[in-house]
Amino acid sequence: MKKILFLFLFISISVAAQKVTDEPLKKDAFFTTGNVSKGKTGDVPDKIKLIHADSTSARPDLYNGNPFLKGKVEVHHQGSILKADEVILYQKENFIKGKGNVDITNPDGTHLTSDEAEYDANTQKAIAKGNVVLTDPKQSIKTETLYYDRKSNTAYFNDGGIINVHQDNSVITTKIGTYYIKEQRIVFDSNYKMANEEYITEGQNVNYLRGEGIAIFNGATTVTNKQNPSNYVYTESGKYFMNAKEVYLNKNSRIHYRGKILTGDDMYYNQLTGFGKAKGNVKLNDPAENRFIYGGYGEIFEKKDSAVITDKPYAIKILKSDSIYIAAKKIIAYQKLDTTGGKKSFLRAFKQARMFKNNAQGRSDSLAYNETDGVMNFVGKPIFWGGERQVTGDTIKAYSNAEMKRLDSIHVIGNAFAISKVDSLNMKDEFNQIKGNLMMLYFKEGQISQAKVKGNAQAITYADNENDKTKQLERIGIAYSTCGEIIADFEQKRVQTISCNIGALTDLYPMSQVSQKKRFFSDFNWNTSDRLQRWKDIFLNTPNYPQKEYTSDNTLYEVAESLKKMKKDENQEKEPQRRRKE
Repeated sequence: MKKILFLFLFISISVAAQKVTDEPLKKDAFFTTGNVSKGKTGDVPDKIKLIHADSTSARPDLYNGNPFLKGKVEVHHQGSILKADEVILYQKENFIKGKGNVDITNPDGTHLTSDEAEYDANTQKAIAKGNVVLTDPKQSIKTETLYYDRKSNTAYFNDGGIINVHQDNSVITTKIGTYYIKEQRIVFDSNYKMANEEYITEGQNVNYLRGEGIAIFNGATTVTNKQNPSNYVYTESGKYFMNAKEVYLNKNSRIHYRGKILTGDDMYYNQLTGFGKAKGNVKLNDPAENRFIYGGYGEIFEKKDSAVITDKPYAIKILKSDSIYIAAKKIIAYQKLDTTGGKKSFLRAFKQARMFKNNAQGRSDSLAYNETDGVMNFVGKPIFWGGERQVTGDTIKAYSNAEMKRLDSIHVIGNAFAISKVDSLNMKDEFNQIKGNLMMLYFKEGQISQAKVKGNAQAITYADNENDKTKQLERIGIAYSTCGEIIADFEQKRVQTISCNIGALTDLYPMSQVSQKKRFFSDFNWNTSDRLQRWKDIFLNTPNYPQKEYTSDNTLYEVAESLKKMKKDENQEKEPQRRRKE
């Protein structure tokens, strides 16, 4: 009875084992796509050739009766060599399955290793699985599943892969990738990361021409400096010449460098030299300075920390309660170290420089702006306006606090001429005027507190006195001062005292003795036509506003002159008339 039971169990186990190990061929859909490969004569495809196996067996109950090969198996097909620990050869289908230490060498120079692989000789397609490594002389691809097509010379993976490029020691990681072997081109169709010793490239889609060292970007992409991650480029369409370290950016692109951001329609950047350029809708943003520069064309020099913007450039510096607008034919922005090692920012605008701020405006041939210290230098026929004041000279330096909230002082070098409206609330042609070789104007709470003039100093100032009873200002007259140095003190926008030093000569005349013409210096020019009234005026050579017209109160002088004439006429009548004797 025991023998019968043992025999029954043995037969049952054998039958079950036969059912488990009998594996009918099931091909992946990858093998059924495309055309079947024909031989050279147009006959049936070349058959897989068995070169070696330590053992060969075939059983009708295993693998549909196909040969089962073990031990140092080697098979050949059209120049490709497959080696494995075990191989199932499906002769009718011209198909093999390899398991254990799979090693495939192809005539195109590629070499593949994996835990297992399948190969269809009819379609010349293969699928490798488990610790897959595809290598050629210049790179290697590591993944878990690789789809390989000998006819199209492509290798494809979709469950993550790592590519090591030997030339620049770069490592590429991505989920989906296709390698075009003959073209030495790789396409990544999902998020990828490409890193070498210097840069990290990340994006959504890239066409990497490995043989040429070119990466073509499609979709959001960044190329980041590993040593300084704040320096990087961004684009949604571009081309990267990896050997030359040159990037061409064509869509929604930015170059980030030294805390600044350059944008434009078409851009270029050289990572080796730090030179970059942009064309079309150019904007240079400097967040640290709260300043933007716009134009049609721009260049940056990262190593010098400088930039040049042309093609109708203009700059906007954002302040806490106002903004400064500057325009010219060319604008240069740069930074440099001072004597203490601190960094200072500068802006230069030249050829038709214009500046607008709500409480100050200026124009000149060129303008140099020290943003850190709040100093503006106007050179070349400069004019500076502030409130009801106008300053001209050869060179004008306007000093303010860093936020440019208000002026601290104005220094004028050469042919200095300052004009100030006596009363800004009326339209009378009454102007205080001071001129000389050098001039310093000091401000307090936005108003002139003192003026100092040296060298051929001259002044025409209106003198007023407060009536003790009415507390109203009454005009005394006009003072003419000529000396080596003039110091004028202002109070409530009016001249309070004038000190004339070095060869002083000051005369005060009542209004009845000063004609309208003598109330102005010969070179007086109160220029309201060229003065900027809104920020967009910076784009104009001159806004050419209508010149303001002022009224002239010449009554006292005219009455005095009339009285003089009447008295003269009376005197003439009293004089005896001389008659000639006939």
